[in-house]
Amino acid sequence: MRPFVSFTRAAAFAALLLPAAPALAQSCGNDASGFPAWLDGFKQEAASQGISPRVVSESLDSVTYDRNTIQHDRGQGVFHQSFEQFSGRMVPPRVKKGAALVRQYGSLLQRIESQYGVQGPVLVAIWGLETDFGSFIGKFDTIRSLATLAYDCRRSDKFRAELLDALRIVQRGDLNPATMHGAWAGEIGQTQFMPSSYMKYAVDFDGKGRRDLLRSVPDVLASTAKYLQAYGWQAGQGWAPGEPNFAVIQQWNASSIYSKTIALLATRIDEASH
Repeated sequence: MRPFVSFTRAAAFAALLLPAAPALAQSCGNDASGFPAWLDGFKQEAASQGISPRVVSESLDSVTYDRNTIQHDRGQGVFHQSFEQFSGRMVPPRVKKGAALVRQYGSLLQRIESQYGVQGPVLVAIWGLETDFGSFIGKFDTIRSLATLAYDCRRSDKFRAELLDALRIVQRGDLNPATMHGAWAGEIGQTQFMPSSYMKYAVDFDGKGRRDLLRSVPDVLASTAKYLQAYGWQAGQGWAPGEPNFAVIQQWNASSIYSKTIALLATRIDEASH
């Protein structure tokens, strides 16, 4: 909270001339009618946060409200499957391919483990469960989805921050708006990073000068390892429930069913890759 400041008449008058972007950007709506005005305000807010005019224009000028995103947001159901049901559906089809990928990328995974301490089978298991090893990263326009959710009243603050980080990804040169497609809630890349996580943990592991979690397998796997390392991954320790690194897997996904499925798939891939 800002401390109270006593304004002179001149300062008060000058304050009235300041752009009203923050107020506009903080408003919200539950239908498309107010979206264009909100977007104009958000553009001003983005500029005030250091986003260049080029990136603002390139990213936001053609953005429209996405009812499909809102339908997905409202349609989230309660997850009713047991661990046995979910893991039984997700693990067996991915073990053989996961083991083959551990062998294929063996030298890369060794380099990643040497730097971040995270074992290859865990990274490949996450890769497999999130996007079936990169084969389906999602078809939603990331910036359009995030703008729609940032405007929507349900979680506007959270998604406004994510939208700003998506623009920072563009400004940093990692991705461009036209290719930023993913899940309906704004997750990007082959292991589904939210933009805020992308900004914090994405690494240029292939040395090509940008962090590309859409197309670069080295960047994808190393960034995932960096994320887990940041949450306390212990090199050389186990990841099954009850072992030191299972709590870190839960930081990846708080659902105990999903976390246990990651751990199980990693174990099965590890066994099959030898």
